[in-house]
Order: sequence, then C-alpha cells, then structure tokens
Amino acid sequence: MPKSAGTGSVGIDLGLKTAATCSDAMHKFSTGLVERNAAIFVGNVQAGAMVKTRMAKSTLDAGWSMMKTMLEYKSHQAGIVFEEVNEAYTTQTCSRCGGIPASSPKGRTGLRMRRWTCCDCGAEHHRDVNAARNIAARGHARLAGGIPVL
Repeated sequence: MPKSAGTGSVGIDLGLKTAATCSDAMHKFSTGLVERNAAIFVGNVQAGAMVKTRMAKSTLDAGWSMMKTMLEYKSHQAGIVFEEVNEAYTTQTCSRCGGIPASSPKGRTGLRMRRWTCCDCGAEHHRDVNAARNIAARGHARLAGGIPVL
C-alpha cells in the first residue's frame, strides 16, 4: 500500500450493531479509512471480555479483531498513525463539554439509549458518534503529550 495522502483523523467506536462482517467489505472500508486519514484511533474494546456476557453473539459477529488488525497493518504500510486508546466512559462523556452528565447512557440499561442530550451543556448526541469523537480526542491527546489538539 502506498503512503497515504490523507490529512484527516478519525476515531472509531467499534459497535455491536453496525459493523461490517463480509471480509471484502471490511478490506474496502479499512483501505478507505487509511487512504483518507493521517491518523486512526480505535477504542481498546476487549472482545474476549464481551463474549462472556449476554452480548456474546453480537460481539463475535461484529468482527472487531479482524477490523483492528486490518486497520493496524494497513496504517503501518501507509505510514500513518494507528493507536488503540482507552475507551472507558467514551459513550457517557459529553464530547462537547467533557462532563459525564446524569443524562448520559449508563450500564446495561443505557445500551438501548441511542441518542441523548447533555443536561450540562445541551449538546445532542448519537451514542456511537459521541464515543468516536471522544476516542479521536483521546488519540490526539496521546500524540500531543496530553494536550488535546482537536
């Protein structure tokens, strides 16, 4: 794979419901991300721990490990940044104000909550998009030595 000409960056929240499962589709998706970006940040979700829960089938079907592996080797081949970052509380933390408001999704009951509004700053969020923004911000903070650059 040639060096990427991408200049953007992306945070990826690996989901249970919206992940590609066809190997060809995953190759195309991961190649496109590498071509368009200079940095890719992925949450460090532990599939092994998730398969011991009631979400085991969804976790195994999602193909998280395969997607992370493809992104990692393609990123290295293209000379772009690939980092796994701690994804703890990325769904609950407001990507605008940085707080963890009472209105954010929490625990197993919060898994059904797809959209929420931050009661601290009024920002409206889709849970997965919000998590991906927080993952990207954490990745940038690691690259910048603790100073978020988004």
